[in-house]
Amino acid sequence: MSAGREPWLARAALRCAAFAERWFPDAWVFAVIGVLIVAVAALLGGATPQATAQAFGKGYWSLIPFTMQMVFVVIGGYVVATAPVVARLIGRLARWPRSGRGAVAFVATVSMLTSLLSWGFSLVFAGLLVRALARRTELRMDYRAAGAAAYLGLGAVWALGLSSSAAQLQANPASMPPGLLEITGVLPFAQTIFLWQSLALTAALIVVSVLVAYATAPGEAAARGVELATTLHDEAPAPVRTRPGEWLEHSPLLTVLLSLLAFGWLASEFAAKPFANAIADLNTYNLLFLSLALLLHWRPRGFLDAVTRAVPGTAGVLLQFPLYGGIAMLLTGVPGTDGATLAHRLSELFVQVASRDSFALVMGAYSAVLGFFVPSGGGKWIIEAPYVMQAATELQVHLGWAVQVYNAAEALPNLVNPFWMLPLLGVLGLKARDIVGFTFVQLLVHVPLVLGLLWLLGMTLDYVPPVLPVVS
Repeated sequence: MSAGREPWLARAALRCAAFAERWFPDAWVFAVIGVLIVAVAALLGGATPQATAQAFGKGYWSLIPFTMQMVFVVIGGYVVATAPVVARLIGRLARWPRSGRGAVAFVATVSMLTSLLSWGFSLVFAGLLVRALARRTELRMDYRAAGAAAYLGLGAVWALGLSSSAAQLQANPASMPPGLLEITGVLPFAQTIFLWQSLALTAALIVVSVLVAYATAPGEAAARGVELATTLHDEAPAPVRTRPGEWLEHSPLLTVLLSLLAFGWLASEFAAKPFANAIADLNTYNLLFLSLALLLHWRPRGFLDAVTRAVPGTAGVLLQFPLYGGIAMLLTGVPGTDGATLAHRLSELFVQVASRDSFALVMGAYSAVLGFFVPSGGGKWIIEAPYVMQAATELQVHLGWAVQVYNAAEALPNLVNPFWMLPLLGVLGLKARDIVGFTFVQLLVHVPLVLGLLWLLGMTLDYVPPVLPVVS
């Protein structure tokens, strides 16, 4: 089907993607602009230049533990997804679908379910599944629609799962930026992603997204295949030992011994704590994925090579999160002439604009719009949380649900923002414009569905005062 014959929604989406690719700078530029805007706002509020500069410098390195934890979320997910045994699993899964549209719906389902475990794993796993399906010459599957379906994990439900950076941050007081802990206290997973309301929202999004993916996939006559790919990187060959000194790198001995230590510790953690509490610890979560990746690759050299391929995907996190730490400190640690911080003023604005009943709608819409310009789940939460959660406290909104409002709304702009598509597009050999026509239709369906369910389900929750950790 030629571009001129595409449905008008797809044509509009393609124009939006082309505009974004041409005019939108790197996400780091948006983060720097955010720092400058907040710094100027602090100065206009009466803060001194010295206090403003000191707050930025103090906050810049305040998120190093959380930054490294997010880096390992990306690495762990990628390395597990590229293990040889997982590749064989993908090959078997690719045999299941019997039609092109069924294959697209299957990819959407797999993408979203795996993203609840790890968004980094989901992107790579679903992308490799699409490539395996495309190799089936008898299956007339549209490669673009399948690529869009592979992206639904990150575009729909990832932030409602275990790798939700906002929920993980709120459950780990040691990783929280200055000022936030005093506002929200510790929010365990039982009050965020494991709420029955959150599980119901997740289930609804998965069902609706799969139906839309199936309905929008071109039929066999109009399907376009893998020939659309500009490049396709073959799987890395198995590493070969070339020198005697490399024998330990190619022997499973170190893998077995190190795995015994790691899984022994993990077993003791899960035995001593409820599952929700144990998995909410980012260090435990990351060690679980890294240990599993090491075991699946079996030999250290294969594991190390996979990590090397994963590291470039962490550059955005490493460069942007320190800037978000600086923004958080500028918001919470620089009082103006009246003694009020920017976070306090913004929370007052939220209280004036929203009510307890409309909080989910106001915050959800605001967070979704901001997410298009600041494409970082954890980083954006660090910016928003101080004033958003202060407003939630004053309006007596359930604090855990306020986190989930952010999580669900934050995923919406991912559906059309090229930033998060890049790892998947690299696996598929496609460009953002190839898949965004399909994800744009998903966005049109998701916006009213997400905002409506956030408002409706939020009405079933009562306010719970924050629980502050005991300081010894």
